[in-house]
Amino acid sequence: MAMHRVGPGEIFDLKPLGTNLKTARTTAIVKSGAFEAVHLVVHADVDIKTHKVDGPITLHCLEGRALLGLPEASLELSGGQWVFLEGGVPHSIKGIEDTSLLLTILFPPETQGRQGEART
Repeated sequence: MAMHRVGPGEIFDLKPLGTNLKTARTTAIVKSGAFEAVHLVVHADVDIKTHKVDGPITLHCLEGRALLGLPEASLELSGGQWVFLEGGVPHSIKGIEDTSLLLTILFPPETQGRQGEART
């Protein structure tokens, strides 16, 4: 079954999940040739291994707390905080608590239009 993504003008609700966060899963919101938006759920003690993407990213922590591992330091993100990373920066994420984040990836011009290819 194909995953539903949001279309132009369609509303996607990013309100805190509260008690539903414990069973929530990551959801793709939208993907185009220029960018991708993902409602990323990272549960407590779950590690997303170090990786990088070609284009810049933003992470907006909606609720919970997560540790963002960077080459020079680690940053603790909590509800309401936002961070920007340049493309190509290796990073990892570990859930300190059950956490939901809005992840936005901007694809560089040379990769735009190559739908369906892995970019991470």
